[in-house]
Amino acid sequence: MALELTTRKSSNSRPVYMIAEGSGDLKVLPDAAKRWAGENRFRGQAGRVLVVPGSDGSAAAALLGTGKLTGAQATLCAGSLAKELPDGKWHFELATEDRLSAATALMLGGYEFTAYRSAKSRKLVFAVPNAASKGDAERVAGGCNLARDLINTPASDMGPEALEKAVRTLSQRHKASVTVTRGEALLRKNFPMIHAVGRAADQAPRLVDMRWGNKNAPRITLVGKGVCFDTGGLDIKPASGMLLMKKDMGGAANVIGLASMIMEAKTPVRLRLLVPAVENAISGNAFRPGDVLKSRKGLTVEIGNTDAEGRLVLADALTLADEEKPDILIDMATLTGAARVALGPDVPPFFTDDDALAADLQAGSEAVADPMWRLPLYRPYFKGLNSKIADINNVTSNSFAGSVTAALFLSRFVEKAKSWAHFDIYGWNPSAKPHAPVGGEAQCIRALDQVIYNRFKV
Repeated sequence: MALELTTRKSSNSRPVYMIAEGSGDLKVLPDAAKRWAGENRFRGQAGRVLVVPGSDGSAAAALLGTGKLTGAQATLCAGSLAKELPDGKWHFELATEDRLSAATALMLGGYEFTAYRSAKSRKLVFAVPNAASKGDAERVAGGCNLARDLINTPASDMGPEALEKAVRTLSQRHKASVTVTRGEALLRKNFPMIHAVGRAADQAPRLVDMRWGNKNAPRITLVGKGVCFDTGGLDIKPASGMLLMKKDMGGAANVIGLASMIMEAKTPVRLRLLVPAVENAISGNAFRPGDVLKSRKGLTVEIGNTDAEGRLVLADALTLADEEKPDILIDMATLTGAARVALGPDVPPFFTDDDALAADLQAGSEAVADPMWRLPLYRPYFKGLNSKIADINNVTSNSFAGSVTAALFLSRFVEKAKSWAHFDIYGWNPSAKPHAPVGGEAQCIRALDQVIYNRFKV
């Protein structure tokens, strides 16, 4: 569908009223709208859209239910409008401060993945308060929808080469620089674990390194797990476990989307984006359980399970990122099933030792209804990663606190960054929401964009 935001409300634009369930919002509606709501048993149920006809039978207004939700969670319900409203021109009858988040939700809800099928022939035009609101809604939704597109694309068309191309395309738009280390060059330039994980695949493993902004500005570095498909390696997954493994590059997709937001906003930072792009495939030269790999940092890693490969490629990339002492180092990865068991698909855990950053992230999460929850880097669990023959094992011998121990593993490769946070995301919606269809999802990056912008804006 075509969804356009405009700053000009035309005379024939129709209003959308947001109605909270159990509130007095219905009482202030025009009489005809109140009667229509009553006849259709509309009470403001969250995400429900009711189109109100005019005297000629055509759509004259619409009611959007926000249930008992409040703040940004309520405005996310505006995503339903993109699916339910008739074509034409519309505007929000909202307080000014609510219109931006509602417009963003609308654009998120209008997302369709159409790479392999035709888009629906529809056009909606929504009026927003000003150019700044329009630009910000398009910027944020654009970054999120870019991440969604990358995750939704099957591995047949989104291998390491295509993921590299996605970064290059973004860099060209914003005049950023890109360098790529691929194949055997990974060994020469000391990225041995990225090479080991990806060497069995037809497409060579690689590390994509993009830089943008004033080199003297505060340094923000984003690292994303780019495992374009994960068979599990020689510790192979069952068939059911591979069905969604095209999304195992969801961490990379999300940091690419976040980088897009940051550059579109011209946030005054020196941005660096690192994507280790590999496929964890099986062939005669695949790395094995029991192997000991040397890392860029010099630590030796015993392979307890080849299906814990994401932390290996992240470790080499994080070591590189850490070498230049960034002000903020963020990594994102579809890393553990344990995170989903703990918090479900919608609430990614994050880990950091920086209490001030954690507080900002939690506040940003609540401000834009982009869920996340802090879990502890509980140091006593380090002992579970002990190895008898190497410096560290890539897994523990039990299934306890898998997300925590994965974060602890990564923490061994970060020492110099002023602040570091690790996000263990799912990158997928198993069920539809008003602002999000089933499929690939951007998680935590709307909140991260706000935190980074607020910290470093001029």
